[in-house]
Amino acid sequence: MKQQARPFQPGSMLFAAAFLIGSLILLSQLGAETKFSAKGQMFAQPRFWPAVGVIGMVVFGAAYLAETYRRRVPTSGVEPLIWLRAVEYFVWFMAYVIAVPIIGYLAASICFTVLLALRLGYRSARHLGLAAGVGIAVVLVFKTGLSVKIPGGAVYEYLPDALRNVMIVNF
Repeated sequence: MKQQARPFQPGSMLFAAAFLIGSLILLSQLGAETKFSAKGQMFAQPRFWPAVGVIGMVVFGAAYLAETYRRRVPTSGVEPLIWLRAVEYFVWFMAYVIAVPIIGYLAASICFTVLLALRLGYRSARHLGLAAGVGIAVVLVFKTGLSVKIPGGAVYEYLPDALRNVMIVNF
């Protein structure tokens, strides 16, 4: 039984072009970002495996672009707009990263899990409480349990000394 080729999607040409451009940018930076050592075997060189990966990306990206072009896959103007919706979550993450040194890891985690739950349409007290619980759990696992070094918030400076130390170390 012969398997039929999977049809290309409307955004294939745009994706293939963006992927190839990104791969070429990475290839152009390979010499500046990795080293070549005169000592050692080829497979042990710090530049070898990154080069294999990036060159593979360029070759397969170019092949994918060529095949997409050969099949004349139509490009939809709506497709890039759909992709841009993901940028919203990048903005949320950057706001979170900016908020952590100001209000602290615990407060930022609780605020952003609750705000994201609201953004996704959850409105009940139960769901918002669960979101806050997830924020607290993240802090307890990473900062308290695993001792990940995350700077304390600027608002911690206004706490009494004993409480400030506990908050900086654990939350």
